This record gives sequence, C-alpha cells and structure tokens, in this order.
Amino acid sequence: VFGKDITLILILNNLSFDRKTVKVDMSASTVLYTRRAVAEILKATTSVDLGSKQGKHIRLKIPYSYYGKYLTTDKRIQVTALCEVMHVHGVKLLVEKTIILEDTNIIIKIPRRVVVNKAVTLEISYANPLPEPVDRCVLLVTLMNQQVKIHLARLAPRERSKIYFEFTPRRTGPLQLQVDFSCDKFSHIKGFVTIAVAPA
Repeated sequence: VFGKDITLILILNNLSFDRKTVKVDMSASTVLYTRRAVAEILKATTSVDLGSKQGKHIRLKIPYSYYGKYLTTDKRIQVTALCEVMHVHGVKLLVEKTIILEDTNIIIKIPRRVVVNKAVTLEISYANPLPEPVDRCVLLVTLMNQQVKIHLARLAPRERSKIYFEFTPRRTGPLQLQVDFSCDKFSHIKGFVTIAVAPA
C-alpha cells in the first residue's frame, strides 16, 4: 500500500545434491508504466550457501523513506535480483517483479436511493497515507461535466478527514463521480463511483 514500507521475499532452492554458493545482486527502481526507470532507490548484494536440496529465503525491505520522493503518478517499483552460482561458469538467473502500489485513500459514500431533481449529500473521505504531514491539499470533484476544486486543511501523518458534497442530479440513469486528491507530497490519488439516479 502506498505510504507503507515494502517487504519482499526471494526464495532460492538448490535442486541438486551438490553444495552451492549463490551471489545475489538486488536492485529496486521507481519506473513509469512503460518500464522506463526514473530513479534507483535500493541496491544490495548478498551471498547464500545452499546445501544439498536446500532452500533459503532472502528478505528485502524497501522503506517508504527510500521510494516516497521518487515515485511517479504510476506508483510502480521494479525490483530485480540477479542470482549467480559461484564457481560455475555462466550460470545466472534474473528475477524481475513490478510492484504497483495501491491507494486506499478515497472512500465515497452515497445514499441508498438517489432521485432525479432532489438534492443529495455525499460523504467523501480522504487520507494522508504517509508517515509525515502533508500541505496544500486539494480535492477536485468531477460530476455532470463540471469540476469543483476544494482547498483542504493540512493533514497530520496517517490522518483521515472527510467533507460533505451536495448536488442535485438533473437526469435519471448512471452518473459518474470522480474525485482527485493532491497535495505537496503526492498527486492524483483518484476515487470514483457510479451513482444510479432513479426517477422521481
């Protein structure tokens, strides 16, 4: 989840009866959805001794403080591990994983029944997932082809807050509401909901 430390586990298994030493070069970078690297955030090397038919786990932790300021709006981190069997010529294995961090920041609550030409109040809840305060918070609400920009108070670390938003639907059928939350430390955290508008 965005704002939290990331823990990964690499599992190495020796399928042979011979003892092996494996050198593992691990790296992590923030990337765009095209897989183009933005910034390297972690580099680590370790070696593991594996006995006959033995398996071992290597734990890799990426703290939020390493990736926070380098993350793009794609919220992707690419992790690679190059595993090389020592003293055996040319035996290498590359393991890659792309992590897409989830947002659980925006929650939109709508009444059970929404009726055309009747005012309705929504509850929009938003949060700061980071271990540090955020400032210059803005909520952009898009509904019925109109945008409303709402300036919000600063949020303490991990604080959740909410606002109430009132509107009157002018036609029946599905209506899409989109919310975009930005601040000085991150941008474009989105939430959306489809509202079914009933006839009067």
